[in-house]
Amino acid sequence: MVRTALATPEEEPRRTRKRKPQKRRFGRVRQLPSGRFQARYAGPDGVDRPAPETFATKTDAEVWLTRIEARILEDEWIDPDAGKIAFGKYARDWIAERPGLRPRTVELYGYLLRKHLGPTFEDRSLAEIKEPHVRRWRKQLLDQGVSAVTVAKAYRLLKAVLTTAVDDQAIKRNPCRIKGAGQEESPERPVLTVAQVYRIVEVIEHRYRALVLLGTFASLRWGEITGLQRQDLDLDAGTVRVDRQLIQITGKGLIFTPPKSRAGKRTVVIPDLIIDELRAHVKDFTQDGPEGLVFAGPDDGPIRNTNFNRRVWGKALKDAGVPKIHFHDLRHTGNTLAANAGASIRDLMTRMGHASTRAAMIYQHSTDERQREVAQKLNKLARGALDGPSGTQRARDEK
Repeated sequence: MVRTALATPEEEPRRTRKRKPQKRRFGRVRQLPSGRFQARYAGPDGVDRPAPETFATKTDAEVWLTRIEARILEDEWIDPDAGKIAFGKYARDWIAERPGLRPRTVELYGYLLRKHLGPTFEDRSLAEIKEPHVRRWRKQLLDQGVSAVTVAKAYRLLKAVLTTAVDDQAIKRNPCRIKGAGQEESPERPVLTVAQVYRIVEVIEHRYRALVLLGTFASLRWGEITGLQRQDLDLDAGTVRVDRQLIQITGKGLIFTPPKSRAGKRTVVIPDLIIDELRAHVKDFTQDGPEGLVFAGPDDGPIRNTNFNRRVWGKALKDAGVPKIHFHDLRHTGNTLAANAGASIRDLMTRMGHASTRAAMIYQHSTDERQREVAQKLNKLARGALDGPSGTQRARDEK
């Protein structure tokens, strides 16, 4: 019997050897019964996670793992579970966690969230919100007739919430990327003449005459006026101090809060023209005591904006023959009058209670009257220069 020697491993044909699969340095890939490939990896938090989808080939799965590893090494990895939280819950927590928000701001944010953001994004996860969703949402609001100002406010809130989501590493990129979508372009507010203001004063109920005058010539907001106390007026010095505002908060009623900003706390000098009217008002209508309200209603309680507009303001405008305007437009009128009187940007900022120049710049636009005044001053200056000997000779030389 002839024995055949067994082949050594070196003599065995190469094609018959089985190669051991190389173990990946990062992640794992396995083939599923369906024939597709699944990739898994351990994240920086130690949690083992599968890829969100399966792959047609093993190479595709390995490429995906390579990209995930690169994100981890570059500290750009985002926990995919973090973005699963619903936008509505995240936004409400975002509002609750903002330090120092004023009650009116909290109320505004809550309204925008319920009315304009919630219907589209309430149950959608943060990670699901993409740029096309934001574009379609914004267009739908505008198509529904929501004012451009309100849409801009809602867009700014959405963008702010999602910016924090990026900072929290819940999402990688903020999908709010529409250029100019958060900018408000409010229509130009009407400006009354001094004569029109006094026509309103003449026909309005007597207890509200000083209210109209102070709203105009001190450039105060409604809440600042109605929140004034007797101790805030110094009529001998001709000043009014703004330390608080009285505002209506849904579910809480009228409450005192600080002014809108630190710059809102201010002392405004008022023209002598309205001092006598204010003295008479304090004598006849102001509540007693240093903390007594300067402006009170017929029941000697605080004045509510809704009641005032419905019962007093509309009738006064009609009786005065003045176009329909908001009470807040008196502040705009006062700011415009102050600018036309020569108030600087800083002067306007102080009177208005603003910390930035943006709002004050609005009132620096040139009117025809101011342009004519400037032209007359230029004319006088030029004539004075030409009337002098050197000026006259210079003009002749230039001919």
